[in-house]
Amino acid sequence: MTLTEMQGYAFFFFTILLVVILYGYILHLYRSEKKGERDYEKYGKMALEDELHDRPVEANPKATNDTKEK
Repeated sequence: MTLTEMQGYAFFFFTILLVVILYGYILHLYRSEKKGERDYEKYGKMALEDELHDRPVEANPKATNDTKEK
């Protein structure tokens, strides 16, 4: 087995591995949106609503707890 053959097999293996990881991540995003854990469509609007006076996408629970304590 030559070095070029080993590089070819390694390239093929890592390509398949990265495709499996990519599809797993896409499936994770799809399932979490279907369960209602996250709404990723809100995050798509962040590029459009980018000004300082715009409302945040999600409230920061740590920030609300700090303001309640003061």
